[in-house]
Amino acid sequence: MSLWRSRRTGYYILLVAVTTIIATLLYNYGMATLENRPQPLYRSLEVVFQTYTTTGYGEDAPWSTLQMNLLVIVLQLTGIGLILTGVDIFAVPWLRRALETTAPTTAPDLEDHVVICEYTSRGEAFIEELESRGREYVVVEPDEETATELHETDYRVVHGDPESTVVLENAGIERATAVVADSADDTNASIVLSARAANPDVRIVTLVEEQRLGEYHRIAGADEVLSPRQMLGESLAHRVPTAVTTAVDEGIEIGNDLELVELSIAEGSDLHGRTAGEIQLREQFGVDGIGAWFGGTFESPIPNDRELDTETRLLVAGEPERIDELRAEATSTVLPFAAQNAIIAGYGESGAAAGAALEATNTRVTVLDTVEMEGVDVVGDARDPTTVREAGIDDASTVIVTLDDDTTAIFTTLIVRDLNPSVTIVVRANDTENVQKLYRAGADYVQSLATVSGRMLASTVFEDEEVLAVDRQIDVVKLPAGRLAEQTLVDATVRTRTGCTVLAVRRDGETITDFDPASFVFDADDEVILAGTDDSVRSFEAQFLA
Repeated sequence: MSLWRSRRTGYYILLVAVTTIIATLLYNYGMATLENRPQPLYRSLEVVFQTYTTTGYGEDAPWSTLQMNLLVIVLQLTGIGLILTGVDIFAVPWLRRALETTAPTTAPDLEDHVVICEYTSRGEAFIEELESRGREYVVVEPDEETATELHETDYRVVHGDPESTVVLENAGIERATAVVADSADDTNASIVLSARAANPDVRIVTLVEEQRLGEYHRIAGADEVLSPRQMLGESLAHRVPTAVTTAVDEGIEIGNDLELVELSIAEGSDLHGRTAGEIQLREQFGVDGIGAWFGGTFESPIPNDRELDTETRLLVAGEPERIDELRAEATSTVLPFAAQNAIIAGYGESGAAAGAALEATNTRVTVLDTVEMEGVDVVGDARDPTTVREAGIDDASTVIVTLDDDTTAIFTTLIVRDLNPSVTIVVRANDTENVQKLYRAGADYVQSLATVSGRMLASTVFEDEEVLAVDRQIDVVKLPAGRLAEQTLVDATVRTRTGCTVLAVRRDGETITDFDPASFVFDADDEVILAGTDDSVRSFEAQFLA
């Protein structure tokens, strides 16, 4: 019972006592002086209770005087008021507790499931990965309200403290494949100790906010410690066009002769201002255009009439030599030999990792943060235009936003875009749902921490190399051929139905990258390597694997 509910009960009991005493004295006085029928106080007390409980008035009724009748009416109304108040204080909460849904404290008898300790946006992305693989899970959530909401939306959840061995046993840890600790860094270490005590053989993976604290998770007994913020910071730095890195990040090697690469179109390059139909990636460069981001929207296949500009990022696949030829065309013919200026807004784990990655280039980095510490050049709020100007926005070529709050990141992006319309803005989104908002605010490239974390967890927990890239906007995965068996890509119309592109086929331990979509027939034991958005990959799984 809450403190407020206890106080309400006490106040109600006091109210009943006070009104009863006053009503008894008034009634007793009225019977003696107005009705000329004096009686003992206990008799008047009985009549008051008969009135309050609406059970009758005994032998006292009727009354002859107006004043006494009015007094009895007041007593009747008081009784009704006390009854209604009592219902509100006692009956309504009891009914609410009896009827409302509560989160379970034990999990069903699952086997080979994953126990996820605490629910976060990162855990949500991981759950989507698990569901796409048909794997079972249980979320251990300490907050009762959150656990109840998850239960009502059909999540498998157990309400309880994940640091408790008993709660972990209630979640079926002795039958679990793995435990994922996704809470505060110190809490995660405690969860690891409890999990190891409950099941010495279970695989334990933790997420760490500060990489330096990861060692203590390992000392506690964690098998793997992941730092998504650091990886994402490095990934964002690779999206920064510099005189050394150009506008192309490292590709994903699919086979010995196939590479998947994202690249931007630099202003002044041979591709800038031309349409995809004019460029003809397959005919001119021998590469396949998987798709392209236009602002924050991914389109696959690339529309022939779309003009490519600095806000376009191509996703292409082909032989490394062919990719190099396209890379040269996408890069400005006049390289900026002068050092570039970049601003990093937010100097946490991601910001520090991005800064360290840019040290290898000729980029001059200015760090902006609200806290004065080593490595911070400008102390202030990134939402303050004056502070952003002090950081050198007028001369900056790139701004990397790695703030802990997405609302703050959105507002910062709006300010940066207004102060310097030509600057490249690269942003870390903490929650996937805010990615499109950041694009609308003016960001050139946005990557979701939740998505990266979910992919890292899936790749680490299962150790099956199914997830081939975790720090990309695009999802690159290896999946069974499923219902593609006995069909060709043309027959199955995979790209049209799902938006995914099949890059390669794994057959008998070999990777086949050169196959004819119209004649190559898949076998039941084949695996396919797909590229697509998270939604399109889930669409493939639903249509060909479910």
